[in-house]
Amino acid sequence: MNTNSKLIAFEQKMKSTLQSLVQDLSSIRTGRAHVSMLDLIRAEVYGQKMPLNQLANISTPESQMLTVQVWDANNVKFVEKAIRESDLNVNPAVEGQIIRVPVPKLSEERRKELIKIVKNQSEKIKISIRNIRRDGMDALKSFLKDKNITEDENKKLSDELQKITDKFIIEIDKKIADKEQEILKV
Repeated sequence: MNTNSKLIAFEQKMKSTLQSLVQDLSSIRTGRAHVSMLDLIRAEVYGQKMPLNQLANISTPESQMLTVQVWDANNVKFVEKAIRESDLNVNPAVEGQIIRVPVPKLSEERRKELIKIVKNQSEKIKISIRNIRRDGMDALKSFLKDKNITEDENKKLSDELQKITDKFIIEIDKKIADKEQEILKV
């Protein structure tokens, strides 16, 4: 494998790490109902934990309400329990096979708590990005040691890897700032 394809592979890892942050951020509620709020919740059914979107239709009929229409009536209590025990701090109400999830407005205290959670997630993702960069640097050192690349190529590729890393760190900071603004303005 040549060094450019290695850099591309490390960049792809960073991109997928950033995507996981985007997915995690979309599940953090901001006081408005959004179907992605339930993305990370898994219900224990059929002997395994399954995502809610594989067990039910989720919709937002109002800005402060989610409805979860469970396909199998036997799973309603498991889905309801998973939603109730999640860290969303919501109180679902069951009506037959439909679970109504009112999304209360956020208190100032909860907003600050959510911002701390968002910042904590961003730090974890930044650490992951830096670990990917470290792995890339180690791979370049190995190439240099094995004389697959020259000192100049190593320097050039190291600089390129650092630029890629910086680009992703800036993107993470932008996503976090956007999410903080979303939390504060609702």
